Amino acid sequence: MDEALGLGGRALTFNADTHLLGSVPEFDSMAVVTLINALEERFDFFITDDEIEGETFATVGSLVQFVQGKLESS
Repeated sequence: MDEALGLGGRALTFNADTHLLGSVPEFDSMAVVTLINALEERFDFFITDDEIEGETFATVGSLVQFVQGKLESS
């Protein structure tokens, strides 16, 4: 996440409760697309448009849960 969003190491201080959307200035709509692409490449799965919801990107924890769910269903 840090590299994909160009956070300069700030993501190392994030925890599951860290808010993303609306809280991290770099985390805008283009960053969401960048992060989705990075996740698809890193974990070798595909995220459909139907799966993209604001709730998924609300916190680090919700994003981790989403990725874990994708990995379990693969």
